[in-house]
Amino acid sequence: MKQFDVTGMSCAACSARVEKAVSKVGGVKSCSVNLLTNSMNVDGTADTAAIISAVEKAGYGASLKGGVQTDKKTVVTDKNEAKGILYRILVSAAILLVLMYFAMGHNMLGLPLPGFFEGNAIAIALLQMIAAAVVMIINGRFFVSGTKGALNRAPNMDTLVALGSGASFVYSVWVIFSMSNHMVNGQAEAAKMLLHELYFESAAMILVLISFGKMLEARAKGRTTDALKGLMDLSPKMATVERGGQTVSVPVEQVVKDDVFQVRPGESIPVDGVVIEGHTSVNESALTGESIPAEKAVGDNVSAATVNGSGFIRCRAVRVGEDTTLSQIIKMVSDAAATKAPIAKIADKVSGVFVPVVMAIAVVSMIVWLAAGYGVGFALERGISVLVISCPCALGLATPVAIMVGNGVGAKHGILFKNATALENTGRVEIMAMDKTGTITKGEPRVTDVLPVDGVGVDELLTMAVSLEEKSEHPLARAIVQYGRQNGTEPYDCNDFEALAGNGVRAVAGDDELLGGSVRFMSANVAVDESVSNSCQALAEDGKTPLLFAVNGKLIGVIAVADEIKPEAVKAVKELELMGIETVMITGDNSRTANAIAAQAGIGKVYAGVLPHEKAGIVKELKKQGKTAMVGDGINDAPALTVADMGIAIGAGTDIAIDAAEVVLMRSALDGVPQAIRLSKAVLRNIKENLFWAFFYNVVGIPLAAGVFYNLMGWRMSPMLGALAMSLSSFCVVTNALRLNLFKVTSAKHFVKHGRTRHDCIADEQSLVLNVEGMMCEHCEARVKKALEGIDGIASAAPDFNTGRVEVAATKRIKQAKLKKAIEKAGYKLKIGE
Repeated sequence: MKQFDVTGMSCAACSARVEKAVSKVGGVKSCSVNLLTNSMNVDGTADTAAIISAVEKAGYGASLKGGVQTDKKTVVTDKNEAKGILYRILVSAAILLVLMYFAMGHNMLGLPLPGFFEGNAIAIALLQMIAAAVVMIINGRFFVSGTKGALNRAPNMDTLVALGSGASFVYSVWVIFSMSNHMVNGQAEAAKMLLHELYFESAAMILVLISFGKMLEARAKGRTTDALKGLMDLSPKMATVERGGQTVSVPVEQVVKDDVFQVRPGESIPVDGVVIEGHTSVNESALTGESIPAEKAVGDNVSAATVNGSGFIRCRAVRVGEDTTLSQIIKMVSDAAATKAPIAKIADKVSGVFVPVVMAIAVVSMIVWLAAGYGVGFALERGISVLVISCPCALGLATPVAIMVGNGVGAKHGILFKNATALENTGRVEIMAMDKTGTITKGEPRVTDVLPVDGVGVDELLTMAVSLEEKSEHPLARAIVQYGRQNGTEPYDCNDFEALAGNGVRAVAGDDELLGGSVRFMSANVAVDESVSNSCQALAEDGKTPLLFAVNGKLIGVIAVADEIKPEAVKAVKELELMGIETVMITGDNSRTANAIAAQAGIGKVYAGVLPHEKAGIVKELKKQGKTAMVGDGINDAPALTVADMGIAIGAGTDIAIDAAEVVLMRSALDGVPQAIRLSKAVLRNIKENLFWAFFYNVVGIPLAAGVFYNLMGWRMSPMLGALAMSLSSFCVVTNALRLNLFKVTSAKHFVKHGRTRHDCIADEQSLVLNVEGMMCEHCEARVKKALEGIDGIASAAPDFNTGRVEVAATKRIKQAKLKKAIEKAGYKLKIGE
């Protein structure tokens, strides 16, 4: 995808025109223009020169965008634009005061004039004309842009402003000629009366008020990029690098990969690197939103813009320049803001025809009032009011400003949306599927049991397992290797290592073939006797993962590994449940271990023993039930992340998982998932509010300006009031979007469903796992089973007092309250999503 900076756009009609022109270029698959950032994304094989040429033919300018530095220039441009507009306003306002004194102060309020002007109507009129002309010249950009748009058959907001102001000026000049005619004929009083027909003050006031609105809009737009500017300001300027045996301070831009740099206590880390000496704690809140410092030792990764704590460290540069994590975050936030959300399509369609329709309404309103017997001045006033009150800008800004602010808020909390579509659709998720290892659990399992078979020693089993798993990157393998090292195990060399994701590992040591993996995998490859199966089953019931190992097809033992659940996982699942989102766990682990973990987390549905390629199939099935998101961190999660309606990768995940996802959580904490959903819902709500007010403003304002209510209620809008209303409309939309900065994504009070949710009932022919407290024995199981199966619509209930879970199969929809009542009547307590 190519990104361009576009110049000359002033409203949504402009962006619609650019999109239409570029979309016609051969090789362009899609084109998205963002009015807020004055940028354009083009996907396809079209030549850059052809794209730029199409934009220029449409009457605008374009240049290829270039990385983070370009983003910085864009931010500076916003400030300069506001300053330039302010200068024009101040000069224009000074001249306008003189014009208003002569036009309204004298004519309406009877304020005195200099002697030369007393009784000289022509002189008063000429002074007004000159003052108005000067203001029009100062604000000539409206006329240049408006005329250019009209000539290119793409009228825009500037065209409306230029027509309104220009029509007022031209009509007033015609009145001066009429006044001159009266003066020639000796009709001085008649000429003086025509002073009330002059609209020079309207011609100038329209431009000043709309410029004032543009300044407010530019300033507010500048604030929407505060988060992006904050991220840019985080980037350190200097780095302490070791070169030629000396320590030198160099600009961070001169640091290259593999440079060794030093970071003293309290300093910011200049580039991404890996610690090669020292131990410290690093404040990573700028990137992850996590306030608790992370401990760093030799071998740990550090990121640019994070702050070193109390220790001194030496690091080797791994990613520099625009490859650092900070630069990638800035790029992701900027790119997301440049994309267009699906909800903006309706505004785009309206914007494409808005200006021509408004011009037609202005002409028709003038004709109608003239036909009704009203004077030219009255009819012209109605037409000008229609032109200047109409605002396509508010429509064009309604979506991008909310997207920009929302992305900034997300970045502050370590939540990154790759595009506007992801930001919009995350809040519409109905089912949240999650991987277990590294997502719900810490992904840092530890060995709990080493159980060799008869005739095999513990050391022999452990040595073989460590030797086999040493080359594996799987968290369970690392746990075994770490346990072996702690116990002084000396592994032997293995060759032809092969990792079978989700299944097991295979290698060769001398003449022996080593094999290890899950119960399911090993049972299909070696003989597993009943006693070993029973041991594995008991381990699984305790929430442990049994791994089997064999040499030359003969089983030598079992090593059990347990992975602790993340402390925030229970809270995150509960918050998802409160928002009416169904939680599902998909894991390659055995069903008993998976159910035990799910019970701790409060997850309602479990798919266990799932192979990597099967995860994607399950997600496809879940999508049939509702909009589904998948949360994962590993390579084996990538297919499911891609297939899901929304893929969410956690920060500690692999690059492949992050690439496959639309949302990236910088922290490895599951509570970022409900936070991302709440933020998405807040942004979507804000966009709808903006669109409502943008449409409402035009739907009410245009008829009012056209005089529809004049005969009914006597309501009459002057062009100056119309210009003031137009100038404030875009400002109001942008200001409303800025309210998102006050939204607390960490508060679970937002978007809680108080009525029926997906968990208030069991859908037709659906299986559900209930958490029941108080079951102690088989007798308890029987009581719960009887209570549930006594409910009409429940086909079967299978309680398990060991796990406190009951698998229920229903044939029709049943309210949660009915389930709770039946279980409590039996003497137990129902807990769903707790």
